[in-house]
Amino acid sequence: MTTDSFFAMAVAAVIALFFGAIVAFAGYRFFLVLLPIWGFFFGFGLGAQTIQALFGEGFLSTITSWAVGFAVAVVFAGLSYLFYFIGVGLLAGALGYALGVGIVEAFGLDFGFLAWVVGVITGVVVAVGTLVLNLQKWVIIAATALLGAGVIVGTFLFMFGGLPAPELVQNPVRLVLQTSPGWLLAFLGVAALGVVAQYQGTRRGPGWTPETYDRWTVTAPAAGGAAAETP
Repeated sequence: MTTDSFFAMAVAAVIALFFGAIVAFAGYRFFLVLLPIWGFFFGFGLGAQTIQALFGEGFLSTITSWAVGFAVAVVFAGLSYLFYFIGVGLLAGALGYALGVGIVEAFGLDFGFLAWVVGVITGVVVAVGTLVLNLQKWVIIAATALLGAGVIVGTFLFMFGGLPAPELVQNPVRLVLQTSPGWLLAFLGVAALGVVAQYQGTRRGPGWTPETYDRWTVTAPAAGGAAAETP
């Protein structure tokens, strides 16, 4: 590795770690900024994995998978930006989808049509349950803590574990389990600290929170932390 390439990787790693820390420990406060970003990446991964599951192709191995992934990503990002409840539903669905796929792959099965179906069904159930039971706050905290922890641990795995970035993006959970139980404990530890930090942050008094946000009526937080409504 040349000095220039090492320096570029080091800079990228620092940026990734900084982003991961912000998401893991302050994701609830920055959630509106993260919503369309989350929607884009989840849509891209779901679209590409749908082509992979339906046609047996490799992950992002064809132009079709890239095109479908990008199209779904744009739709999800746009809906997440315009409609808060859809963004939260997609966030909860992403957690459910990852859980469903992870359960299937925990039995040693590779990603395929079965894993995709279980993931989609689990995602829909978790999304509907989150909205019906009004669990948005906890889903936001848990999802951002897990996402931030995944970015942090994934960065270390990429830098020091020698794992390629595409495999980390496609199936980070399995790679962490196969690499070392220590990495899994690190991931869970960072996620747990993130949940605690974000929960404590929501108890520090009045201020802007995602639940008070309405993109159509709120322009900006007013003095003292209350939301300023337009006439």
